[in-house]
Amino acid sequence: QVQLVESGGGLVQAGDSLRLSCAFSGRTFSSYAMTWFRQAPGKEREFVAAISWNTKMTSYAGSVKGRFTISRDNAQNTVALEMNSLEPEDTAVYYCAATQRTTRSRDPDVYDYWGQGTQVTVSA
Repeated sequence: QVQLVESGGGLVQAGDSLRLSCAFSGRTFSSYAMTWFRQAPGKEREFVAAISWNTKMTSYAGSVKGRFTISRDNAQNTVALEMNSLEPEDTAVYYCAATQRTTRSRDPDVYDYWGQGTQVTVSA
């Protein structure tokens, strides 16, 4: 069974940077597309960034493009989200998710495995 564990969240000020990490275990990491989603209080879970199994394809939500970077290390079984120029609107619980059903997707329904989430809070 796949397990995902996120880390790196915290409380920062607007304009600061954070690096989230997600550790994958239980199956062959390099065969899974990995994605970050986030969910703010009272809002639906939304797509943030995705990366294909071989790192050659990435996708970003328009609201984070140019500020966030997704990457993965198939040797270390980790996926990271580098977040720069953080804004209060980025405040949310961030989740990593894994799927073998597609190279990458913005649809949360195609993801079979989810982490427990890590809180990111950005103060103005």
